[in-house]
Amino acid sequence: MSEPPTVPSPGVERPRRSVLYVPGSNTKALAKARTLPCDAVILDLEDSVAPEAKEPARRAVVEAVAAGGFAPRELLVRVNARGTPWHREDLAALARLPVDGIVLPKVETLEDVREAAGVLGASGATAAPALWLTIETPRGVLAADLLAGAHPSVAGLVAGTSDLTKELRARHVPGREPLLHALSAIVLAARAHSLAALDGVHLALEDEEGFATACRQGRDLGFDGKTLIHPRTIEAANRAFAPDPSEVEAARRLLAAWSAARAEGRGVFVHDGRLVEELHAREADRLVALAGAIASRTAGG
Repeated sequence: MSEPPTVPSPGVERPRRSVLYVPGSNTKALAKARTLPCDAVILDLEDSVAPEAKEPARRAVVEAVAAGGFAPRELLVRVNARGTPWHREDLAALARLPVDGIVLPKVETLEDVREAAGVLGASGATAAPALWLTIETPRGVLAADLLAGAHPSVAGLVAGTSDLTKELRARHVPGREPLLHALSAIVLAARAHSLAALDGVHLALEDEEGFATACRQGRDLGFDGKTLIHPRTIEAANRAFAPDPSEVEAARRLLAAWSAARAEGRGVFVHDGRLVEELHAREADRLVALAGAIASRTAGG
């Protein structure tokens, strides 16, 4: 039985710590995705699917989405890029299905976004699915701010670090120094438009230390979570992008102190040796709400 897209409670930030790419041509992986502890899945019709398997993969993804069972995981589908033979048919096939969002690859221009939204509307989408834009080329990075505001349906930006490294002729190095400007530009554009931001994948599956380092770096840069290519990395991403329990407890103490200060008519005060004002209270409230949403997500399976 199909199910409606899952929607977080109003005002509560949705956890997106771990977002797993699932090849649309792999029916076993599509079934397994319903059982994994990731916050979101991206059923993929693009890079992980060979050209000769594109149409069977589309049918398999349509069947999987219609069958449901992915909730409470956020359900996204990555279509093929604009200009490929499969792009418009991918969008048309998904227009009426209960997906939470559609991931557009290799986005560089406003028309890439607006045409996709138009195809979805013309294909009978009653409510436009959220659009997630993958920023994975130099042109995409330079246009990230414009792209983030290209259409009301845009919900998030995804860093396509593998393609971007290739396009820059950069090297895959520990610390990702060649990508730091681009990664920050993606987060900056996302936050400027109140969108979510997802970090790119880590290709070296045996490099657990490197993966943990990349997760910490992504969180420090401001990303909400990390896109993944293997289920074995889910738990590490969940840990890295969740608020630390000590952070949550400190946030609760700050909120209590803030409430007391406001009751006394103070808008600025000193707490634990640091000056506190409204912006700090807002961030503390966000952390506490995110921790609560993660706890609910974990309890829900």
